[in-house]
Amino acid sequence: MTGKPGSNRGRGLRRAALVAGALAGAAWAVRDVPAALGGRIAGARAGRVARSPQFGGRTFRNPVGTRTIVPPDDRPGSDRGLVRELLFGDQRRHPAAPVPVLRPASAQPAADGLAVIWYGHASALVEIEGRRVLIDPVWSDRCSPSRLVGPRRLHPVPVPLAELPAVDAVLISHDHYDHLDMATIRELSRTRTVPFLVPLGVGAHLERWGVPEDRIIELDWDETAPVAGLELTPTAARHFSGRGLRRDRTLWASWVIAGRRRRAFYTGDSGYFPGYAEIGAEHGPFDVTLMQIGAYDRAWPDIHMFPEEAVAAHLDLRGNLLIPVHWGTFNLALHAWDEPVNRIWREAKARGVRLAVPRPGERVDVADPPPVDAWWQTIA
Repeated sequence: MTGKPGSNRGRGLRRAALVAGALAGAAWAVRDVPAALGGRIAGARAGRVARSPQFGGRTFRNPVGTRTIVPPDDRPGSDRGLVRELLFGDQRRHPAAPVPVLRPASAQPAADGLAVIWYGHASALVEIEGRRVLIDPVWSDRCSPSRLVGPRRLHPVPVPLAELPAVDAVLISHDHYDHLDMATIRELSRTRTVPFLVPLGVGAHLERWGVPEDRIIELDWDETAPVAGLELTPTAARHFSGRGLRRDRTLWASWVIAGRRRRAFYTGDSGYFPGYAEIGAEHGPFDVTLMQIGAYDRAWPDIHMFPEEAVAAHLDLRGNLLIPVHWGTFNLALHAWDEPVNRIWREAKARGVRLAVPRPGERVDVADPPPVDAWWQTIA
């Protein structure tokens, strides 16, 4: 075997350079992952967690009792396994044209009004009686601990984070990546003086990311915190938590946002359960509900609602206007990207429920919502 020593050496150098570049890229891709996994619960926080009625000694537990109301044969994928459906299913998991994104106006909210701006997925701004409450803000391109892998947005955010109007509170429902985003929280903490209201244990993540302790309000279900003239209360939900291999060490919640006269409800992530009627009886009626409708499957009926169940929950809650969230931004299940909104529109019409389906960035005046115009069907 013959060859020029110089050429062998050159190939070796090129291979070494490629390997070094790949290693450098991998290091960049994972450099934020350890921090994104969040903090450990310790000290006084651990003691408070241990005293919670929702804590079962090692993990948080769901409410007793569940009542899935969608028939098994109506659940997507009921005849096929998840892997087979993922590989061979014919769902339209991306829109055929760009999602229309609006840039919301930044007018001062009315002192006696109620409006909602949906930014995409579960991120929303509730303007209530002159105050603003930001819900589950996720501004990153992916809902993942990594910048390079994980579900990516189907549309851009309607407004840069730096251009959000002043807010009075940030609410977090639970610690999954599509609801709690490290980069967004860090930026809000750095640029705002707003308090962060979170379920028990979630404060450990915020603390690791640099949020000052005096701006973290950590609550158990049915504890109420007064903020800027509002009463903010985490309520029960049926879900789970965790950002790594350990699950259910932090609590998950829905939220009641109550002013003097106006009331809003946000489900967070949850399966359908009898507790919605209890929440409606204690805290309702609600002028508006923000209901999770996406990322459902027959394999997890107890942690994410089907759209028909979101309508039932809205009625249990004694809601007036229903605004669907948790759809159209990230692919997190096997159904078509627009299936959740088609199903909830059909169910809302069948049951006489008032529905508003905003485009990302569109502001909905709860007292005068726009008619449903099926804008998503033009890009499906």
